[in-house]
Amino acid sequence: MSRTAAQDVIEDMSATSIDLTVVVPAYNEEERLAPTLDAIVTYLSRTAGAGNGADPHAWEIVVVDDGSTDATGEVVAGAAAREPRIRLVSSPGNRGKGNALRLGVLASRGRRVLVTDADLAAPIEELDRLDKALTDGHAAAIGSRATAGATIERHQHRIRELLGRAGNVLIRQVAVPGIRDTQCGFKLFDGDRAREAFAASRLDGWGIDVEILQHFRRSGWPVAEVPVRWSHQPGSKVRPLDYGRMLAELAVLRVRATRPADLLVPVLFLLLSFALYSGRWADPGHRYLPDSLQDQNQWEWFFAITADNVSHLRNPLFTTLQGFPDGVNLMANTVMLGLSVPFAPLTLWLGPAVSLALVMTLGLAATATAWYWLIVKRVVRHRGAAFAGAALATFAPPMVSHANAHPNFVVLFMIPLMIDRALRLCAGTRVGHDGIVLGVMTAYQIYLGEEPLLLTSLGLVLFAGTYAALRPDVARAAWRPLAKGLGIAVAVCLPLVSFALYWQFFGPQSYKSVLHGDNAGNSPLALLAFAERSLAGDADHANALSLNPTEQNAFYGWPLALLALGIVVRLWDRALVKALAVTAAGAALLSLGPEVRVPLTDTTLPGPWKLLAHRPLFESVIEGRVAMVCAPALGMLLALALERLAPEPVAGTSIRVLTGARLVGLAAVVAALLPIVPAPLRTVPREKVPAFIADGTYKSYVREGESLVPVPLPDPGYAEALHWQTAAHLGFKLPGGYFNGPWGPDRIGIYGAVPRATSNLFSDVRNSGTAPDLEIRSWRQQARADFAYWKAGVLVLAPQAGDEALRKTVQDLTGDPGTWVGGVWVWDLDGKGTITTRPGGDARP
Repeated sequence: MSRTAAQDVIEDMSATSIDLTVVVPAYNEEERLAPTLDAIVTYLSRTAGAGNGADPHAWEIVVVDDGSTDATGEVVAGAAAREPRIRLVSSPGNRGKGNALRLGVLASRGRRVLVTDADLAAPIEELDRLDKALTDGHAAAIGSRATAGATIERHQHRIRELLGRAGNVLIRQVAVPGIRDTQCGFKLFDGDRAREAFAASRLDGWGIDVEILQHFRRSGWPVAEVPVRWSHQPGSKVRPLDYGRMLAELAVLRVRATRPADLLVPVLFLLLSFALYSGRWADPGHRYLPDSLQDQNQWEWFFAITADNVSHLRNPLFTTLQGFPDGVNLMANTVMLGLSVPFAPLTLWLGPAVSLALVMTLGLAATATAWYWLIVKRVVRHRGAAFAGAALATFAPPMVSHANAHPNFVVLFMIPLMIDRALRLCAGTRVGHDGIVLGVMTAYQIYLGEEPLLLTSLGLVLFAGTYAALRPDVARAAWRPLAKGLGIAVAVCLPLVSFALYWQFFGPQSYKSVLHGDNAGNSPLALLAFAERSLAGDADHANALSLNPTEQNAFYGWPLALLALGIVVRLWDRALVKALAVTAAGAALLSLGPEVRVPLTDTTLPGPWKLLAHRPLFESVIEGRVAMVCAPALGMLLALALERLAPEPVAGTSIRVLTGARLVGLAAVVAALLPIVPAPLRTVPREKVPAFIADGTYKSYVREGESLVPVPLPDPGYAEALHWQTAAHLGFKLPGGYFNGPWGPDRIGIYGAVPRATSNLFSDVRNSGTAPDLEIRSWRQQARADFAYWKAGVLVLAPQAGDEALRKTVQDLTGDPGTWVGGVWVWDLDGKGTITTRPGGDARP
């Protein structure tokens, strides 16, 4: 029925004197319908309309036969012959409860409309309870089995009851929060509003109840949930497949409730993310991000080892495949178990290179979408402004820098969701529920990345402290529910992460803090300069102001800094703007590190980070990364400005125009953002895995309990051997490696394995390209001891810069020239540091 026709029906019905219409949907109900109609008629004949000034006889019953194949129609016809106020509406075929209710409500004429199931599981006498709620001013009163005061005299089967409860939880989350029982078939509506809602409905199945309640919510019509007496009746028409159909209808409702712009935004962000990684996707298995340095090799290994541990039911928090024989504490190395575990099947199927590329591409798009959702919900209503703000928060220069190498710093979709949940706690409406959800979210974020969570907490402290000082009235109302909710969140989170955190800080190969050096803070100039991958960036200048290409943690550019200053000045009257400004400025200042060098001078001043530098947890943070907190703060400021600059409506029309001042403002925004638009990340062909590894030749050299020792050993400077290992499906163990582990009696965290004399020697030769003059006896003894410690089965030297010097060094240490096999030089050992002889070998080209 069209909207216009439905409105005509509503106006026509409202002119009648019917006080109450009872709508009963029926499908193959010949056995149960007659007693139901008798009970309703008896009750209404005695009570309907009493006390409200209406005609006590002004009621009707509309039975909708939804294409029954039994004698349901004849039963209704017989009842109507005895009671003319019973009417039959027939559907040409069985289309579902939603279709039946829609036909019945639109055929109703009552001031009030009661819909009830044909089995009268909720007795008709419960109408009194619903009527009281309508009298109190509600537009609808729905019977509930899940609120205090409800009585269930006969329960459903336990499985059906469990499925129903699970469905109600899902319904509350995605459609009508706060209503505990949407599916009880006993509801009383204001007639006109019911007819309007059902005329606008589209679902034909069991989801109609949710759709109607959602319509009431969106229209601002109050709904009361009323406890009723309820008893399960045999002969239910709900079949097992109906639960699946219900889920599908919920999905349809969710999509229909979403604005087209909100559906388009994730697609646009996915396209932007794909464009950023386009070079990688050209051939994910054979392209490498050179600006990741060795991090791509490391992260692919993290995904591979997690998948291997999961598939073999091994401890996902530890391995000896790298750093052999001591091993690696994986929980202390940010392996992102929150994604590497669920992606394990894909990693095993298509390999870690594809998994990592997909995680970073989808993760970046999901992060942008989550910021968009938060900004629309909490900051601005203008979709275009929110899109721009979320794009800046996600694709800001420091985020693009980390997009080369650090998925834990770009896959941040949980952060906006957690911020929103914390804000819900401040409202104090559902403290217990929101606290539990926040606890689960926090636990999951810990398995995605702890450092981003710590930096987010630091940014929220800056924001909340400033906002509380500006709005003490809001702070006074919010602090109690917030504190209670955070306490609940901690209580929920700790059991989920306590073992993993214990393992991280006290388990094998754990460490206390990571040494980053004394220059990990940003230069003040870095805050105003342009990053390497920005359109206006210069690689030499950016790298001179940063630790490396993956740690360009500021680089917002001076035009954006000026724009942000202008936005803050223009919108200074808003507390939100002040709090965002202080958050961005505070994070920028903290990112300068414990000592701040005054640009163009040798003068250094103490920085505020000095107060945190040696505190637990903060001592392991690269302080320059604190500047990443500025990205979402600047994104929200940008969204606020763009909403203010949106076209103005022309009075009396739907036309919107841009005034001159707004055009100037938009031009300033474009001028500030254009220089930092990121170029696609640079990719190069990947180094080939030697045939000795790729075709499995190594297997005849590495026996059980032994390791394969690359020359030089893998370390943070060159970790290509990790790629060998993943290409060989983790078929051998590696000493050395690229990970964080302990060093010395104080267990200080370092990058890579604890160095040994022979590994240091190989590294020095690689870096210098020169074979040193060795005191052969002492170096041979040390090398034999190191080879035995590593349980070396074979030494492998692949072609590389300086490989002749490395080969000469190994020959001096072992007394053996090596054998050319499968594209590499190999020295066969016995696992105890002693060379064994093996005939054969290839001729080196």
